[in-house]
Amino acid sequence: MKRVKLWDKEFEISHPFEEIQVAIKKMAARMRTDLEGKSALFVCILNGSFMFAADLMKELELNDAEISFLKLASYSGTSSTGEIKELIGLNENITDRTVVILEDIVDSGHTIEDVIKQISSRGAKEVKIATLLYKPDAVKVNIHLDYVGIEIPNDFIVGYGLDYDRRGRNLKDIYTLVK
Repeated sequence: MKRVKLWDKEFEISHPFEEIQVAIKKMAARMRTDLEGKSALFVCILNGSFMFAADLMKELELNDAEISFLKLASYSGTSSTGEIKELIGLNENITDRTVVILEDIVDSGHTIEDVIKQISSRGAKEVKIATLLYKPDAVKVNIHLDYVGIEIPNDFIVGYGLDYDRRGRNLKDIYTLVK
């Protein structure tokens, strides 16, 4: 599908599934090198990162890697509310571990900044950030991203785990809002 309609909005394909998979494979190759021999805990930020995390974990081929999930919410409609709510937290002991946060998209940076603070305060030895999508023109905080899949413009997107009011997460490609 080149275009989809979700609720009252039209979206056009901007990043096909194949492009997404190439970006994930490149990220996984770097991570294998960087994380070899470390006891890495990958933390998938739900809901949006579930597809990214699943595809990335299949590519990693690290025997000592573990994955956990943290559910946060900060969006309403097509914009961030600025309020981050922790809905489901981590149960794992992360003291002296390398934690890799898996995020679907970094735009303002507020969510990832909050997650970094939470993880660091629990004694992580090292915190790394992996994001499938990055909007450099939207960032409002100073954060370091260790792994970036695709840089995108500051447009609203859906698909491949990202939604518009709960719809569109199931789309295998990424779509941009048609203006």
